[in-house]
Amino acid sequence: MEIFEKVLGISNNKEVICYSISNSKGIEVKILNYGGIITDILTPDRNNKRENIVLKYKNWESYIDNTSYLGALIGRTGGRICNGEVYLGDKKLVLSKNYNPNQGHGGSEGFNKKFYEVKCEILQNEAYVELSRTSPDMEENYPGNLEVKVKYILTEDNELKINYYGKSDKDTLVNMTNHSYFNLSGNGKEDILNHDLYIKSKSIVELNENQAPTGLLMFIEGTEYDFTTSKKIGKDINGNHPQLINGKGYDIPWYLEEGDGADLELYDEATGRVLEVYTDRKSIVIYTHNYPDDEVLENNKSGQWRYGVAIEPQNPPIGVDSCFVEDSILKEGEEYVSQTVYKFEVR
Repeated sequence: MEIFEKVLGISNNKEVICYSISNSKGIEVKILNYGGIITDILTPDRNNKRENIVLKYKNWESYIDNTSYLGALIGRTGGRICNGEVYLGDKKLVLSKNYNPNQGHGGSEGFNKKFYEVKCEILQNEAYVELSRTSPDMEENYPGNLEVKVKYILTEDNELKINYYGKSDKDTLVNMTNHSYFNLSGNGKEDILNHDLYIKSKSIVELNENQAPTGLLMFIEGTEYDFTTSKKIGKDINGNHPQLINGKGYDIPWYLEEGDGADLELYDEATGRVLEVYTDRKSIVIYTHNYPDDEVLENNKSGQWRYGVAIEPQNPPIGVDSCFVEDSILKEGEEYVSQTVYKFEVR
């Protein structure tokens, strides 16, 4: 196991530093101290050719605004909060409506736009980069001084584990996730429509016309959203399901079933690369890059529609009439602990 660091440049009078963790199997993960951003996950294909399997901006400066949240740590809460308003007990929180008319991904200056203190350690069979900061009371109008730690652990078993931790001195809301866009073709050579996807889910969280949860689950057997048997992402993406049309592609939480095995599997037949995802969260948001930005990517192209699939394990976002809010409440003095595991294989 090895860890290296490299200063990429200066933003807001602070150094933007890239930390690289690598194992003996050819897996390498690169994380920024800004935004907790994963810029690279380098893995070999079946011919042992090593390439990046997450979308990456060509220039590091593009990560400062990062309107697509490429690779970013999302917090305090992932997804949309309906109309930017939510009740926490009997207290009404009024949040920024940066996803008009909703609040999205933690607000105008969420965790994706913060610098973090960094701690690194190499152990016998794993190495990690831990990012930490305190989100101050009323940052983005969330109550409580929230102590945040996010640990990115790469193992010799070809697993990337992301451990999330939070503790607040007031009741608050926490629902963190990561917003990496996966593309197993390597270095963004092709779109993701030929990727095979499996999701351990029989229902999705119903969204209203503004993409906020209604509080209901929709059973998906036999619909375009049914990935209980692995199928290509592009097979039904242009279907007539109302939720699909409203999102201009897949952009919704799948509610996960309990049981053994991976919660999600992504496979690219052309390269043999396999990604398995295991999470302790109740849902996984899948977003098929339906609204790409104009920043130049690693492949020297921009505005590439459906060139990545964001896989965002989290609890269901807060919707109409504060539905699902109980899944995001962190009580004063209690600990928020969550883990998602990404396992990389070749088939």
